[in-house]
Amino acid sequence: MAARSALTRRPARRRIAAIVLLVLVVAAGLVVHEGFPASTVTDIAGDALYTGAIYLGIVVLWPRGRPLIVGSLAAGWCIAVELLQLTGLPARWGAAWPPLRFVFGSGFDARDLVVYVCAAAVCVAIDGVIVRSRGAAGR
Repeated sequence: MAARSALTRRPARRRIAAIVLLVLVVAAGLVVHEGFPASTVTDIAGDALYTGAIYLGIVVLWPRGRPLIVGSLAAGWCIAVELLQLTGLPARWGAAWPPLRFVFGSGFDARDLVVYVCAAAVCVAIDGVIVRSRGAAGR
């Protein structure tokens, strides 16, 4: 109950924090993508940061969303995009306009599905702790 009241009382604060974090996560993703050689580690890091960015984007749009629901939506989006890659459409879109590769990727990798779920779970856990601590501080 305290988590819900904290979300209800402070949606503007949560939205602002999510915007700031989203900028930092996108910057980190660009650093990983452009600053390090392609490897399994950078691929996993990029996937985790992508999931974090989607999570934060949802919080920006819906600051009253419960962490578990936001995390489920973020994981669902990431999985849907990964499955869309099986059609070849994202690869064509990325060839036509390269920045779309950052949103839709280009090739399917089953490992990414696991990374998305794990990264969303980490986002839910971190956000849940923050929401609960704000709820306790507000009492």
